[in-house]
Amino acid sequence: MEYIIDGIINGIIQTTALEWIAVTTGLMSVWFSMKENILVYPTGIISVLIYVYLAFQYKLYADMGVNLYYFVMSVYGWYYWIHPKDDSRDQVRVTINSAKENLITISLLLGSFAILYFVLSNFTDSDVPFWDSTTTSFAIAGMWLMARKKLESWIAWIITDLISIPLYFYKGLVLTSFQFLAFTAIAFAGYLAWKKSMEEQEKKVSSQA
Repeated sequence: MEYIIDGIINGIIQTTALEWIAVTTGLMSVWFSMKENILVYPTGIISVLIYVYLAFQYKLYADMGVNLYYFVMSVYGWYYWIHPKDDSRDQVRVTINSAKENLITISLLLGSFAILYFVLSNFTDSDVPFWDSTTTSFAIAGMWLMARKKLESWIAWIITDLISIPLYFYKGLVLTSFQFLAFTAIAFAGYLAWKKSMEEQEKKVSSQA
């Protein structure tokens, strides 16, 4: 226990200003996401671009790649959220996956894991290829679901966050590790908030029918 506490204190002391900015904007992004606030995307973009740089420094190559993917999906999600097919709404509403979308999600998850694990194991000096690939593949699926405003996105984020907590602590990014602990709590709250939002919208549609 003393080793863990000392590691936490030393890690926080050694945390760079850049990581503090990435953590702060990352937490803001997840909070805005839970609130269905469009600011999720500009704050998220700042965070992920910083993490591209940090992940490269710490040899978390899959994580570096997924943050580049986050950037692209953030731009797409930003556009998608504010361009609903129903012109009477300011944003698209929360929905759940159809059977086809579940198939796409599973294919994206398994396909990205297989590719990432193969590449990291054979072509990089990563010392955590399995765990790096696992968190990254769930995050890839989660970001796609988030951009499409799907309730299942929060399940993918919860799994990603729970695995990322010990992974980042092991790599010495202590503050980021605790960021993922906070992400986990927010993700649970986000799931409940989006579920409530979806149910309220369904009731509203039913009452108008």
